[in-house]
Amino acid sequence: MANFKLWPDTINKPVETIMFPQEQPNVVTATDDNAWRVRKAERADAPALLGLILALADFEKLEPPDAAAQARLVEDAFGPHPRFEAWLAWVSGNPEPAGYAITLETYSSFLARPTLYLEDVFVRPDCRGQGAGRALLRHCIQLAHHRGCGRVEWVCLDWNTQAQCVYERMGATRLKEWFLYRMTRERMAEFLQRA
Repeated sequence: MANFKLWPDTINKPVETIMFPQEQPNVVTATDDNAWRVRKAERADAPALLGLILALADFEKLEPPDAAAQARLVEDAFGPHPRFEAWLAWVSGNPEPAGYAITLETYSSFLARPTLYLEDVFVRPDCRGQGAGRALLRHCIQLAHHRGCGRVEWVCLDWNTQAQCVYERMGATRLKEWFLYRMTRERMAEFLQRA
């Protein structure tokens, strides 16, 4: 067994942390010519956000959220106690959002820092190649850095090799030593009944 040392002199002392401004970046613009723009989604953006989520489901060939799930998404994004943040990206000259990202924080006990988790990053196929995807990723990475996160994490479908190449060019590493596990609500109920 490894010899770990607990530092008792630090337990009752306040942790020195980086001081972050109260205002976090909610709007990011790429260039002077406004080639793209990213901002935090607001309740009025719910129809556009839901449309992008449905487009992602279609792209990934997955079952889209039904009406009840869509209502939960809106409440979880914009209700009194948001469970996640949604960010929208626009490409110059297009009034509709080109893409979106959904982020939430988890926590690393080993780093003793939050982790920014990207649940979704998606750009409509007709808007790709114009910098919106890179803008969303850059914004999320900047947000994580600003908040003192120790890392940013996300998953990518095994067949989406184009996205994998983009992530690796950015400096992200595909983990080989970790497996993603999932337990659905049905499996949770089964487990809780027998446990």
